[in-house]
Amino acid sequence: MVFPQRLTIEGSTTLSVASPFDGRPIGEVPLATPADVTAAALRAKRTQADLRRSTPAVRRALLGALADAIAADAENLAQILCGEVGKTIREARNEVRRAGNTLRLSGDAATFLDGEVLHCGIVEGGADRLARITWEPVGVVGAVTPFNYPLNLLCHKLGPAIAAGNAVVAKPSPKAPLAAARLAELAVKAGWPEDLFQIVHGGAEVAVALARAPIDLLSFTGGPAGGLALKNASGLVRCLMELGGNDPLFVLPDADLDRAVETVIGHRFEIAGQSCAAVKKLYLHEDVADAFLDRLLPAVAAHRFGDPASLDTDMGPVIDAAAAAEVERRIAATIAGGARLLTGGTRDGTLVAPTVLADVAVDAPVIADETFGPIVAARTFADPAEAIAEVNAGSWGLQAGVFTNDHAVIKQFSRDLVVGGVMINEGPDFRAEHVPFGGVKGSGLGREGVRVTLREMSETKVVID
Repeated sequence: MVFPQRLTIEGSTTLSVASPFDGRPIGEVPLATPADVTAAALRAKRTQADLRRSTPAVRRALLGALADAIAADAENLAQILCGEVGKTIREARNEVRRAGNTLRLSGDAATFLDGEVLHCGIVEGGADRLARITWEPVGVVGAVTPFNYPLNLLCHKLGPAIAAGNAVVAKPSPKAPLAAARLAELAVKAGWPEDLFQIVHGGAEVAVALARAPIDLLSFTGGPAGGLALKNASGLVRCLMELGGNDPLFVLPDADLDRAVETVIGHRFEIAGQSCAAVKKLYLHEDVADAFLDRLLPAVAAHRFGDPASLDTDMGPVIDAAAAAEVERRIAATIAGGARLLTGGTRDGTLVAPTVLADVAVDAPVIADETFGPIVAARTFADPAEAIAEVNAGSWGLQAGVFTNDHAVIKQFSRDLVVGGVMINEGPDFRAEHVPFGGVKGSGLGREGVRVTLREMSETKVVID
């Protein structure tokens, strides 16, 4: 396993990274100071001055070269992800695959950053002139990424930024910084210009320093408190923010229950439930609730959890002991509030057993706020309109899933849910790299997805002649 080499920053201290599964040390990175962050942004600005004049073909080639480097280093990257995040080796390999796809799709999108021409004389007396509208890079993108998808979510910021002609200074989560550091090494090996893509390591202080540095756009994925702090620190810098979700999945009477069960298992227990769009709230129509749970419980019992490095493991640990303790606390408080524990509810260190709770109150701790843990929290409903209203009353609005083949019901949920995306006969965690992804209300600002992000990371210029 080729973990990132320790970078040398004179006088710097280091951050040690340990496996969340067994606590073994797996690497270290240098901690940046605010001065280091400012210096990195200034270097990026100088390098970006050349890239902004480059052709789409050049940018596409850069992204393709890095995607090739990821493919060549795929197993090493997967081992890094498995080690630092605790996601299963199968999940880690899938993330590496998706990261390469994200970069290639970003390169493709660079060739279609289309402008348009508008005539100014569209009303009586209007000038007989043409307005040429084009897109230009913003400059330097500051990217702050979370621990749960430390490679692909970074590529979702890096790919469109480079495709648009920008430079990037990224700060990964201190809980999982190694894959990001390795990606920066691979970029150098792929022939990227020095300082076009830089990594600075640290916690909240470094994130704030990046928001205050001479950057031109801040892209953040994380929690709402951190997002608000960085937005306040960044001043008038444009911000793109994905702030999480408390996402529902609705199962209607005509649903394919077996497929819905498979989706719940796959979408809630992936990386131990630590995904922003995972099924946080399961709404079962009262006509099929018992039948659904009868199918769900055996599937949960068969879901193997433990050592993430084993191919036989379906689910690994949560990110650290504090996260595991918080999940355990929320389960206990929810049961104390009247919910029924159907299976799970225990933990061993950072391993939280796959858990199913029924009769969960609307204000129960496991669903009152976003819970990063392997908990299926079920409620029943009779009237779709009431269930929709209950979800809309919350402060989140990322994505939702609906299992039904009733066209009228599909229209109702698609129209009335106040969320960024509605997935039909699919879970809320479904995402394609080129499709817009993001939410409303407390779930964020702007959208990711390489095509839309490419424009988010560009400025509109109008030339009239």
